[in-house]
Amino acid sequence: MIKKILIAEDFESANLSIQKTLEDLNVPDPDYVYYCDDALLKIQKALNAGASYDLLITDLHFIKDYRDQKISGGEMLIAAAREVQPDLKILVFSATGTPSVIENLFNKQDIDGYVSKGRNDTKELKRAIELISQNRRHFPLQELKQIKQKNAHSFTLLDIAIISQLSKGMRQKDIPEYLQANDIRPSGLSSIEKRIGMMKEAYNFSNNEQLIAFCKDKGII
Repeated sequence: MIKKILIAEDFESANLSIQKTLEDLNVPDPDYVYYCDDALLKIQKALNAGASYDLLITDLHFIKDYRDQKISGGEMLIAAAREVQPDLKILVFSATGTPSVIENLFNKQDIDGYVSKGRNDTKELKRAIELISQNRRHFPLQELKQIKQKNAHSFTLLDIAIISQLSKGMRQKDIPEYLQANDIRPSGLSSIEKRIGMMKEAYNFSNNEQLIAFCKDKGII
């Protein structure tokens, strides 16, 4: 259940639009910032106070102004946030992402959803938040079509580590401890579940055994 949300958006109109969407979803009192540095600081403070955020909604592009920033954009913020809170769910709401950028955000930075700003974006934003609250991912429609068309998956080091341990008989719930011990991130159980789900979906596999057999056959593990 998503209850505590942080919005990082430098355009006030977009910020208010997101807040209205969250209000319609009965999500109370989201926090919001206009700068990436402020977003990371809030994430750190909330974690230290034992009241961590459930979801970060961030733009990718932040316009420079008079204030110097260590974190200049959404991609840097996502990476920094993951370092602080690996299990934080992240939804990107942006108008600047190219297909390659979007795919990288899912495959390399393990985001939970992407919504393109534009026509019907409020409706899609609601749908994305609903899916993420169910520990599912939300792909932008065009990106989802491309993924289905390719019917392929770019295996990351994290993916290979997960499948390797599954093939050795390690239980899924025990993999986070292995990843942490080997400094492989993200290591949270929810991230592991998402990666496995995405791999199986890419190849239309219904269980882990099929995925393991495929990876062995292809020499991935």
